[in-house]
Amino acid sequence: MTHKARKRFGQNFLQDHNIISNILSYIQLSNEQHWVEIGPGMGALTGPLLQENVKLDVIELDRDLVRYLSDRFGQHQNLTIHSADALNFDFSTLATDEKKLRIIGNLPYNISTPLMFHLLESFDCIEDMHFMLQKEVVDRICAEPGSKRYGRLSIMMQYYCETEFLFEVPPESFSPPPKVMSAIVRLAPHPQAPVEVNDIKQFNELVTQAFSQRRKTIRNSLSKLLSAEQIAAIGIDPSQRAETISLAEFAELSNAVTENKR
Repeated sequence: MTHKARKRFGQNFLQDHNIISNILSYIQLSNEQHWVEIGPGMGALTGPLLQENVKLDVIELDRDLVRYLSDRFGQHQNLTIHSADALNFDFSTLATDEKKLRIIGNLPYNISTPLMFHLLESFDCIEDMHFMLQKEVVDRICAEPGSKRYGRLSIMMQYYCETEFLFEVPPESFSPPPKVMSAIVRLAPHPQAPVEVNDIKQFNELVTQAFSQRRKTIRNSLSKLLSAEQIAAIGIDPSQRAETISLAEFAELSNAVTENKR
């Protein structure tokens, strides 16, 4: 089958065998594992996963590719193909064998961030996630305070997961080649949150508010939530900008807002 990549699905098919080998060397496959592949495309990773005799669920939105995957890999009894939109898929329904899910995917760049946040809704049943993303997004996920890349995505992903930048993937590794550099990131949900947050919804809202206007000091960006005196009482300088505030400090700010509401 010849499949023309569809722009509306953000399709860029991985075709570099060296990159595929590198990915396989990092993910440590075992035949007792339960894997979920998001956006398998033409099966560049699907085939190697099935060769290790893992239990594999794949989520594919493109119905033509669902048929292609069924024809190519349908003889594998350990494979289940789901014709579905990953953004609306309930991943927790796959964790039926008491094994945590290991998730992998070459994510369409246009939906990568909302899809990762959607997956975090099921983080209790996920062991780890390995994703091919736009390098800029991986840089933002792994960024530390003080970096221009550091923002809401960094804080929220690091609250839920241990993040690790693995390696870069050049455009020529794909067909068609994207216009940007890609990278592989590993996300492993924390067994226990690294900081104490009393209200995760409030935490998310505060972080979003803090970065809504990056050039403002937190005295100004958080003025509707905390006074400068309340911020200073936590031990944080109100004249700092959000990009200099650590995950632990954001947790303290959020908890102060929660306490004020009681």
